[in-house]
Amino acid sequence: MIYLDYAATTPMSDGAMETWVKASHYYFGNSSSLHEAGNNAHELIKTCKERFSSMAGCPSERIFFTSGGSESNLLALESLYLANKHRGNHVITSSIEHPSVHSFFNRLEKSGVEVTYLPVGSSGLLQLEEVKKAIRPDTFLASIQHVNSEIGVIQPLKQLGESFKEKGIVFHSDCVQSFGKIPFHLSSLNVDAVSVSSHKLNGPKGVGAVFLSKDTEWESVYPLTTHQHGFRPGTLNTPGIAAFTHAAAEHYARLSEELAAAWHKRELFIQALSSLGDRLTVEGSPRKEEQSPWIAGLAIHGVQGQYMLLSLDRFQICISTGSACQSGKLDSSSVMQAIYQSEQERLRFFRVSFGKNTTLEELLLAADKILQIADE
Repeated sequence: MIYLDYAATTPMSDGAMETWVKASHYYFGNSSSLHEAGNNAHELIKTCKERFSSMAGCPSERIFFTSGGSESNLLALESLYLANKHRGNHVITSSIEHPSVHSFFNRLEKSGVEVTYLPVGSSGLLQLEEVKKAIRPDTFLASIQHVNSEIGVIQPLKQLGESFKEKGIVFHSDCVQSFGKIPFHLSSLNVDAVSVSSHKLNGPKGVGAVFLSKDTEWESVYPLTTHQHGFRPGTLNTPGIAAFTHAAAEHYARLSEELAAAWHKRELFIQALSSLGDRLTVEGSPRKEEQSPWIAGLAIHGVQGQYMLLSLDRFQICISTGSACQSGKLDSSSVMQAIYQSEQERLRFFRVSFGKNTTLEELLLAADKILQIADE
């Protein structure tokens, strides 16, 4: 099998798997318990936080573990909203956010908060001037995704953050597709809070985290919660957190080399499809600083994306037609609706996403089968 759906989930690395097993065996205690087994688990969690602190550039005491990216988004946004809602009644997000983010803002709208959903251009990028125009005196919260999971476009968080910071607006970003895959540091991104997920970078499912900058104010979503200073209730998943930490550290140790290798593989993969000519559309930005190499959003004139997915599956090649969080839906996602004019164009879309262990040979074989299916 050739697996090319890494933006949906990734296989656990051998190191992360080994860490998970060892932590389950030796650190099974509840990290909140006062006995030795509990203290051992607490110390392991503390070590994991320190490792993440060095990777993400935020204080270790401002790292909170969750069950994954979706919960990280929801908890981060809700806790930021509760702490800052007295400052206004207007919030900003984009039209191409993850479903969990749109779910949160939809709920705010129903409670009477005014929400601006910023449009994007054909490449999926926000225009800075449009963002500045959307800011109002009563704007107090914004959430803009770093890397889009469907077309891989990278939003200019640093410049966006400068505009928001100037107006005192709290800025959150869904960094699930960027953490561990492209250069990442809280201060350089100019964000107050980010959400990340373990299973997107070869860690276990069911683990994620929220990173908050030093001075970001938040309020507990669940009153009387004692775990993690009230950020999230429930016993910490010590083995999962340890394995997540190991997987993230593996990525950060070779980030520059793997990023360069990913660009090389992506460019040769796209080149292998060049015989399609004008039939082929590659979504996202042609500029490297605005595009993740790990994701290729594609469309071929005359071929439905769903047909391409099912046809490749016959050859045991796994791709996607978009976000896995849209599973079970046959209609187009918010991203497709934002960048395409017609439903026919939206239905052509399919996504190829790969990881550090994907070989060039696998990508070229997939390209050959894509050409064969397009010819048929």
